[in-house]
This record gives sequence, structure tokens and C-alpha cells, in this order.
Amino acid sequence: MPVPPSSPRRPVVLCILDGVGWGQRDATDAVFVAKTPVLDRLMAEHPHMLLTAHGVAVGLPSDADMGNSEVGHNAMGAGRVIEQGAKLVDAAIESGAIWESASWKQVVRAPTVHFLGLVSDGNVHSHVDHLRALVGRAAQEGVRRIRVHALTDGRDVSERSAASWITPLERELTGLIGPGGQPVDAKIASGGGRMNLTMDRYEADWSMVARGWACHVWGEGRRFTTATEAVRTFYEEDPKVNDQLLPAFVCEQGPLIRAGDSVVFFNFRGDRAIEISRAFTEPWAPPAGPQTQQSAVKFDRAGPLGQAPPQVTYAGMMQYDGDLKIPANFLVDPPLIDQTVGEQLAKAGLRTLAVSETQKFGHVTYFFNGNRSGRFDETLETYTEVPSDVIAFDQRPQMKAAEIVDVAIDSVQSRAFDHVRLNLANGDMVGHTGDFDATVSAMETVDAALGRLAVACQAAGAILLVTADHGNADLMFELDKRGRPVVVDGRARPKTSHTLNPVPFILVDPRREWDLDPSCITPDGEPGPGITHIGATLLHLLDVPIPAGYQRSLVTPTELR
Repeated sequence: MPVPPSSPRRPVVLCILDGVGWGQRDATDAVFVAKTPVLDRLMAEHPHMLLTAHGVAVGLPSDADMGNSEVGHNAMGAGRVIEQGAKLVDAAIESGAIWESASWKQVVRAPTVHFLGLVSDGNVHSHVDHLRALVGRAAQEGVRRIRVHALTDGRDVSERSAASWITPLERELTGLIGPGGQPVDAKIASGGGRMNLTMDRYEADWSMVARGWACHVWGEGRRFTTATEAVRTFYEEDPKVNDQLLPAFVCEQGPLIRAGDSVVFFNFRGDRAIEISRAFTEPWAPPAGPQTQQSAVKFDRAGPLGQAPPQVTYAGMMQYDGDLKIPANFLVDPPLIDQTVGEQLAKAGLRTLAVSETQKFGHVTYFFNGNRSGRFDETLETYTEVPSDVIAFDQRPQMKAAEIVDVAIDSVQSRAFDHVRLNLANGDMVGHTGDFDATVSAMETVDAALGRLAVACQAAGAILLVTADHGNADLMFELDKRGRPVVVDGRARPKTSHTLNPVPFILVDPRREWDLDPSCITPDGEPGPGITHIGATLLHLLDVPIPAGYQRSLVTPTELR
């Protein structure tokens, strides 16, 4: 492909504004309500368009499926549409391939099979229909005792919707019949909110995993007769609590998971599945002292009376880390993503910096690199993690945006890297809390950080690409069929999940040597190509060959327009 006559190559900075979509531009939209003079100016003065970041355009089963951070970073780094976890699991269940896997056949040999994961239809980390299929098949194959450990969502779905899935699931479990018409002993045994128990990521807060382990394995939690009773009681006792943060509950006497049982973690997405998988699979030995940590698991898995953790057959819905083989047993093969942008840059000898805070660090590294933990070339790639605060995101909506941009600015000014990739997580992480005012504050923090980055890129002559992986902060309230906020008890019901909105893509070239390819541009306000096109765009700007099968680049040299 032709490149501008002013080469040698200039640095290209990719700034991902996580969760910042293009919404209705009204009072429901925190991106619109926030004061964002930098974002407004960049869109007014530089070529820009909207990109699709959800549905089939990013490898999800249908256009009703919202995008998410894992899929979004996979899509950008792969440069093409890759069938994602939800679609792969759907296909494996439909074809029956999942039941023929060696891991499944091993799982159903146990006297008790436990299914642990997120119970909702969010289809970001899991889907309740996958759980139903697993439970039903286990009963058909003669498993006589089944236990579900239900993590409530409120993040990828409505904030207080847990009973929508838990109540019918409990009815289905009660009515399970095995071979010969024999009833199956099946029930929900434990649970709690996903942001309180079990689903930590990137080792940001191992205490979440420790609480989940104590609940699911040892039966530590408030006791209820049913999970439905637990959810309703928590709602009544605290009108402000949502499903993300429900306390731990148990529905029978512990310990709940015993030696010789099988455990299936039925989430398909990897980032929030790795730590609990390690807890179930990594070796354990009695601690030599109170400060001793066993293996890489950052809490003691012994029981309340010092019991050793149960030895179980453990399987993930997918293998969550292919490099580290976590876990060794899994039911569905994960997507194979090769020839990623990161690999192409390393082959070309280009220097890369990836930087974000802990909450999104794996997204600009592991997911962007095609679910690969390591570097392609240790001498060319630098990964910088800014530790996240362990505090509710709505209490500190600025998060670590300033510190991340500090690192990016230093790299641009030093000219030490050809490509800089950063993620500012505020729009997504604060948006998930449902707190409108905090999300507005988060967006204003992001805008200020973006302004500093744009000034540094201007001074260095670096090309800046501004985009997002999916929407979230752009719609903060649930809407009715007329597009108006749903009001409950005089209060607009917060929306805590991602959106189906497109995301901005802005090309900021201080020298004006590059422009958007006219054939890619759609009318104002209309979504254009998918974020999968960003991969080819990066390689094009950096004068690196674009692999066959990539989506086309979004840019062209100005002289060719």
C-alpha cells in the first residue's frame, strides 16, 4: 500500500475510550451530558466516523448481542471477524460436540456435579441457556446429584433482574428427571453478586475470589431455603443494593463441594474466570505460617477448621488462557486467533507499548494479542500496568486515567515506540455502576486526559486514533418501547449494561497526510464498518504488510483522495 512521502514512519497511538459509544445525544447519555470540549473539538476539526462494535460485526451470534471489552479488543487486534465464545458454545451445544469432549465425559462420572457461573442472559460472560443445557444433559447421562452456584449479574443486564433467571431455574431443577424416570437431587446451593464474589480479574482483588471460595466450597454465607428467597430478602433489606453486589448466600449446610465431585465453571469469557479456575486446579499445601501464600493463589483455600481443599474434577466452559493452559480441562475449544496486529508489528521489528490500569490491562495485552499471555518479542514490546484502586468506581470516577496518559505521553515524547496502545476504562467501569453523575464525572476526566495526550501527539507529530470497544456510558437508563426512561418508585431505572450503539473513530494527524477512505464513510450518525477494521488501519499507518483475510483499512494518504 502507498504511504505518505514524509516517511520514515511516525508513531501511531491508539487510545481506546472504554465504554464510550455514540448514543441518543440526550439526557440519558452521560457522554453527551458531560462537558467534553476535547472530544468535541477533535470531532469538529478532524476526520471521524462511527464504527459498529456489537453483534455479528464482531463475531457475536446476532445483532441483538451487545459488544464487550473482551470481544472489542479481540476484534481490533485480530483485524477481522472472529467467532467469539458465545457463538462457539452455541454451535457446540447444537451439534452435540460438547457432550463428546473428553472433559465432559470425565465430569459426569462424579457423584455430584457442580455448575458455577454467572446466571443471566447477558451473553457477555455466560448465558443461562448454556447452563440449562449442561444441567439437562447431566441429568440425562445419569448424574444423580446436581448443584448450581449462582452468581447474580446486574451488570450486563438490568440491575435487579436476578429473579428473572433464578426463580425459573429453581423450578426446573426441582423437576429434573434422570434415566428411568428417577428424580434428580438438584438445587441452587450458593450464590452472590458477581462483583462481590468469585469473578475478580487481573488479580485486582483476590479477596473477591476468597469470598467466593468460602461460599461455594465451604458453605460460608447467610442461610436461606432457596436462592429466590435470598434475592428477595436482600432487596427488601437494602433498597439500594443491586445484583452485582449481593452478599454471599447458601441454601444447605456446608461444606458444599467435596472430594471426588466435579465442578464446571460455565462462563465462556476468560478474564473473570482465570483466578477461580486457578483456585480449583493449582496445588495446595498447609501454610507454614500466617503470611505464607501457596502457589500463585493469593489466599489460603483451607476450610474453617483447617481442612484441605477438596480434590475435584474441574473443567471450564472454555480454556481461558491458552498459553498457561488454564484450565487443563475444558468443554469447548476457544477461538483460534492468529496473525494479530501485535504479531505483525513484532515481525516487522516495530516497538510497541501497551498501557492501562489493572482493570483493563489484560485487554490491551492478552485480548488484543488474540488471547495470548506472553509477548511476541520481549525486546520489542513493553507492557505497563498502572495498579487500579480497590474502591467502588463511582466513589473515584477519575480512576487512573491521568496516570495512564502520563505513561503514554512519556513514550510519545521519548519516541521510544512506534505504536502506543492505551485503554481509559472510566466510561465502562463507572458506567456499570449505574450512577449517572459519577459517569458524567468519569467522562470529563477522560476528556481532560485525552486533551493532554492530543497535545503531546501534536508536538511529536504522532498520529492519534481515538475510538472505543463498545458502548456503555452513552445510555444510562433503561428505556421503554417509546424510548423514554423506565420510572420505578419515582426514579428512572439505571441501565448498568453495555449498549448496542456504535462507537466513534477519530483520525488525528497533525500533518494532515492521512484521511479517512471516502468509500468507508457513512452519513453522519450512521454506523459504518466494524471495529475489526482498526487492525488493518494500524498496520497501514505503520507501513506493515496487512495479512490476507483482514478487513480493509479505514484510511488513505491525503494525496490519493
